[in-house]
Order: sequence, then C-alpha cells, then structure tokens
Amino acid sequence: MSNALAEEFEALRPQLTRVAYGMLGSLAEAEDIVQEAWLRLGRVDRGEIDDLRAWLTTVVGRLALDALGSARARRESYVGEWLPEPVVEDDGDEPTLDESVSTALLVVLERLSPAERTAFLLHDVFDLPFEKVAAVVGRSPAAVRQLAARARAHVEAGQPRFPAGAEEEAQIVAAFAVAWQEGDHEALLALLDPDAVMRSDGGGKVPAAGKPLVGADRIVRALMGFARAAARHGIEPEGRFARVNGSTGMVIRERGATNVYSLTIDAGRIAAIDVVRNPDKLRGIAEPGR
Repeated sequence: MSNALAEEFEALRPQLTRVAYGMLGSLAEAEDIVQEAWLRLGRVDRGEIDDLRAWLTTVVGRLALDALGSARARRESYVGEWLPEPVVEDDGDEPTLDESVSTALLVVLERLSPAERTAFLLHDVFDLPFEKVAAVVGRSPAAVRQLAARARAHVEAGQPRFPAGAEEEAQIVAAFAVAWQEGDHEALLALLDPDAVMRSDGGGKVPAAGKPLVGADRIVRALMGFARAAARHGIEPEGRFARVNGSTGMVIRERGATNVYSLTIDAGRIAAIDVVRNPDKLRGIAEPGR
C-alpha cells in the first residue's frame, strides 16, 4: 500500500479504535479489529472508496459486531461483575480515548442488544449515516432508526444528567481520595450521591464484591473496611491520579493488587464508582510509584 494511504489510515486510527472499543469494552480486541480493517483496506482499490472514514468505520463496526457475539457468550460465564477494560493514561500521554466512550457509557451499553449498541455508537457517537449503519447490522435504515432511538432512551436514562466539567471532576476525585485516605466518614458521605453504586470486577482472579453495592452508606462502610484491613496488615496503599477512559480516575495498589477506579459524577456528587481489579484487564498499567 502507498505511503499516502497509510498516512490516511493512521490519521483515522484513533477514531476507529474508539469505535471498536466502544463496541467491545476491550482495548486489546479493539486494536486487533482495527488492524484487520487495515488488512482489508489493502485488498481493495482506494479509487473505489469515496469516503475512507465512512468505509473504515463500517468495516470496523461490522467486525466488532461479529466479535461482540462471542464476547457476550464469554461474559455469561464470567465470575462476578463484568466491567470494561479501563484505558489508563497519565499526563503527557497521547490521548487514546475521550469522554465519548466513558466508563459510565460502556456500563449502560452492556444493557443493550448488540444491534442497539451498534446503531447508537455508529450513528449517535460516530456520526455514521443510518444507511451505512444498516449495512453493518443487516437491517433497513428505518429499523436502524428505531434501534438507535431505543438505545438513546436507555443511554439518557443511565447517564449523568448534570455531568461535571474537567475542573470540577478533578476537584471531586481529589476530595474523595483525601477523605478516604484520612478515614473521614462524613466527608465521604457528603461526596457520594445517596443512591450511588459501586461495582467491582475481580474476574475470579482476585477478591471483589460479587454484586454491586448500592447506597452511599454501604459504599463508605466498604471503603473504610478496605482501609482498616490494609492497616491491620501494615499495608500503606499507594495511588496516583490518571485519566481513565478520558476522565479523572485513580490507580491504587491495595490488598496486594492494582486497582483502577473510575468515578462517575452527576450534579456535583459521585454517582458511581467502578473498580477494575482483574489483573488480566490491567496488563501494561504502571503501578503507583513506578
């Protein structure tokens, strides 16, 4: 393939990766799919492609939809709560993701059918026309409009109504870290929405709550319990702030394992805490202090 085509593809790679990651919740699988799209591009005549972005997005969407079927089957036998593989980046890193594929969105998307998820992501998030989305899911454009509308309603119901801006988000996450470190029960309660939820994904590899914890008081008691357990064993947790799926989050080493915390903020309070502890999903993530 020509250098010019390779340059065109590389310019589109970040978006294509976001498309595949949004579909699957796995960066490793997303990168494999994008590479397959590159190979398929090499088998066609570039002159026959009017809109390379739309063509590649369609190819990646179709490949991701096929992969999603087998991924769903694997998740049915998954031990405990399943959460997407977090994409962790530090200051100075070239951003891989943005808030368009936040942890909060990915959690909501897991409740949709594969066709609904595809229609919503490709059209609403990545601006692919319904006619091209129809080719991906094998439905008529009218049917895809209905799929996207149903998905949109679910997403709007499950997403923050009043999301925080970057500065407010960083302040709230920092306040949460300080309150937890200091064991300030009341401060933690004040930061959490009364109906907050905390999910933990250990994948059966490390200890994790089997079901979500619902309610600020239950979550705070659990957090205080983690801190007391570490103190009893003479463990001083280490942590750092990082971007997790495009938003402020934390990487913490506690109870002998690395944990990635993603916090969803709504109306100035923490509405959800998602913790990935499964080491299979944290490969390549530097531990705090390293």
